[in-house]
Amino acid sequence: MQILEKKETGVIVDVKKDIVKIEGIPSCVYGEILEFASGDRGMIIEFDRQHVTALALSGEKKLKPGDMVVSRGNIFTIKVTDKMIGRIVNSLGLPMDGKGAFDGGEKRLVFEDAVAILDREPLHEALQTGIKTIDAMIPIGKGQRELIIGDRQTGKSTIATDTIINQKGKGIICIYCWIGGGMMALHKLIEILAAGGALDYTIIVAAPASVSAAEQYLAPYSAAAIGEYFMFKKRDVFTVFDNLTKHAWIYRQMSLLLGHSPGREAYPGDIFYIHSQLLERAAKLKPEFGGSMTFFPIVDTLQGDVTGYVPSNLVSITDGQIYMSSTLFNQGFKPAIDIGLSVSRIGSKVQSPALKKVSGQLRLEYARYRELQKLTKLRTKVSDEVAERIMAGEILTRLLMQPAACPVSDMQEILIFYAYGEKMLNKLTEQALANFQKSILNFVKSKYPDFYQEFSEKKTLTPEVKDTLNKILADFFSIKKLI
Repeated sequence: MQILEKKETGVIVDVKKDIVKIEGIPSCVYGEILEFASGDRGMIIEFDRQHVTALALSGEKKLKPGDMVVSRGNIFTIKVTDKMIGRIVNSLGLPMDGKGAFDGGEKRLVFEDAVAILDREPLHEALQTGIKTIDAMIPIGKGQRELIIGDRQTGKSTIATDTIINQKGKGIICIYCWIGGGMMALHKLIEILAAGGALDYTIIVAAPASVSAAEQYLAPYSAAAIGEYFMFKKRDVFTVFDNLTKHAWIYRQMSLLLGHSPGREAYPGDIFYIHSQLLERAAKLKPEFGGSMTFFPIVDTLQGDVTGYVPSNLVSITDGQIYMSSTLFNQGFKPAIDIGLSVSRIGSKVQSPALKKVSGQLRLEYARYRELQKLTKLRTKVSDEVAERIMAGEILTRLLMQPAACPVSDMQEILIFYAYGEKMLNKLTEQALANFQKSILNFVKSKYPDFYQEFSEKKTLTPEVKDTLNKILADFFSIKKLI
């Protein structure tokens, strides 16, 4: 029995960069896959009554006017499989690490619609980043979209990699989408993740500057499609887009070649739509439908200007932003998070009761300290009360400083900030403070295992728990002789 195959044909009439203009294919739809005579593929991105315009997925080098084009009516999908974990793939879901192809897999639409609101639930579970400043003052919930914004070379990617490293042993699938960066920087990123033992649960979707504009444009959508595969299998997913500034540049280049009218900063009018369409796919699903997918999009600013077109668009789309300050970075305050400009619109509802209690006043205390610092710069004589606040602010500043790739557990954060709130750290030297942060968690685990087990399960600060914590901390300082 002969199987009939339906297909339409057309002819290439013009090629500009990765943009291919075609005559024919009258029944086309947006996102449809085309096959060129060279063996390469393309995707339809717009059409009118005379022509169909496609994006060459592998670049335009082998394409020329007069070549035949075939459409079989298939929408652009990629195959996703569990075997992608620990691998490096391109925007088409194909391996880039030379470790062999993937067998089988499930087809996922690259431009899938966001999950319906009725299938979602409110965010209530924290995604621990292991970064004290974020977990205490800018808490992130599973299913949230938190923008990382700042100038170049201020540690934005480090925030993302540290968060991935902190997911070790927590059953979370991490996806790092690399868009438009250099190969050397990509290799460095892979080395950092490998050193932190994070590659075992991480998928890297790589679209470096050396690949076609089409692959760079498709990369974040492919990463979201991979994440949705795991999310609908009731897994928690954490996805980083590094970075959407370069993605916007690629889309602007494509739009100008397509003849679209340029708007502000020469970006097309639908630049907001392409990013909102992507970021709306983050979700916390109801348990019967799946897990969650959390997004950390990264965007560059120029000289700290957050009013740029793309940054301001992304600020309005996301559920908060972590602002990286070049001034703080140059002063040696790392991670260089500007607490005053950073916010999480989810708030403290995803924090454990204990962490919420010990961190509730930290933002206010830090803001007061920054204001009081100005008095000391003017060499103004201050009262004993103000001097005490300045000293407490200096201790808080040292607590918030954290080396890269050194995540801190939520229990460790609770113990550190509880001791700070009880003013037990006021007399510690800088070295003694560092020793306290490194040793306190293991001390509680080893000396008071029953209390640690119960406290780590409930994470509530009852009067009885506070009394026990005070005794434990007093015991710690007497043994370690830090005071």
